[in-house]
Formats: sequence, C-alpha cells, structure tokens
Amino acid sequence: MEPMDVLPLMPKFELYADGAARVELRRVMDDLGVALDLAYPFTLTGRTEIAGFVPAMECAAELGAGLINALLYDRDPTRRLAKFGEFCDLAGSFGLNVAVEFYPPSQVGSLAAALDLVTQIGRPGRVGVNVDLLHLMRSGGSLAELRAAPPGYVLYGQVADGPATALDDAELEASSERMLCGEGDFDVAGFLRALPEECPVSVEIPRNHAVGTETTAMRARRAVDSARAVMA
Repeated sequence: MEPMDVLPLMPKFELYADGAARVELRRVMDDLGVALDLAYPFTLTGRTEIAGFVPAMECAAELGAGLINALLYDRDPTRRLAKFGEFCDLAGSFGLNVAVEFYPPSQVGSLAAALDLVTQIGRPGRVGVNVDLLHLMRSGGSLAELRAAPPGYVLYGQVADGPATALDDAELEASSERMLCGEGDFDVAGFLRALPEECPVSVEIPRNHAVGTETTAMRARRAVDSARAVMA
C-alpha cells in the first residue's frame, strides 16, 4: 500500500494520506471485479509502536483486504509475542485478519516458528500464516511439514520457482530475482496441493532482470501463465 525503499523499481504513490486516490483505486477495483487478498507492508520491530499502524489498517479495511501481511523482526521473543498480540487485536478492531509471513532473515524464519507464534495467539481462521514457497524452501522446510500444519492456521500461499541452491544474497533473490513456475527446481504443483482447500494463492515472481525488455503487463502475464501451466 506504499512504496518501499528496498524495492526501488516500485512506482511512487500515496494511499494513506490521499483519500481521493484510495477512493479511486477502490472504484477501479470494483469496476474490474478485482479483490484485495493481502495488504502490505506491516513490519514489526522492537521499536514499533502498534498504534502507528492505524492509518495503514484504515486503508486496508477501506480497500476490502482479506488479510494483512506481517513480518516480524523483534529479537526479544517475549516482547515479539506481546506486540504481535496487540497488533492482532488492533487489526481485529478494523475487521482485518492477519497472516504472518515467515522469512529466513527475519525473527520468524520458518514455518514451524510462524505456526508456534500464531497458535499461541489462538485465533484459527483469523490469525495464521502466509506460506511463500521460496521462503519454505530456503528455510529448510518441506511440503510434508506444510501438510501437517494444524487446521485453520495456513491462510495464504505464494508461488514462485527457484534453483535448488539459493543465491548468495537471500534478500535479492526474494525481492527481485525469482523464477517463473516450471523454470526452477521447486515442486510448485505439490506445494499447491499441500495448501488447505480453498486457501487463496498469489503469484509472487519479481524478475528485475526482465524490466526494460518486457512490459509490466507482459511480466505479469508470464508469471500467472507459468503458475497455471504447472497446475494443469
């Protein structure tokens, strides 16, 4: 919902303060029949003041977000759990459900760690995990682990492909250099089967090397078509 410095190719825009832009976006979404599954970014650190998320949550609620995505970097486990619980309470006051995205460089770096966190909150169906296939593979997780997750706690999935051996720069791979489905070594079809029935899935395949040689629409189409092909 806002530009991020770590994604310099993202266009600059303003949704939090510009109410007119938000209304126009919702109008276009409604006209096109497009729903918002997952709203970014919500990053919690040791210094985060949870009340500071109010404008972002208001925006996500107005746009009809099904989930808001949380990344956690707080190194203190007790404080991390307490702040995350406060975050979930605030989200609930806006009618928003929460998905924790585990990410190896963060302080919730695996599916097991994410499930441990959300089961302590104890709100299945409303507070759960966003499972990104790239992060699952890079954290040493498995599809068997995903299939064994307790009911109600896997709320979202994200697909991409990648090589069996990770790039030296994990953050660059995750943010900018993923592979189209079918180009790498991941079992994308198996991942989709391992997700709970009716679990929403998105395609997250940033390919910065293709910027300038492919249009935005072409990159989006190739990403979606690659996911559909492995599902066939």
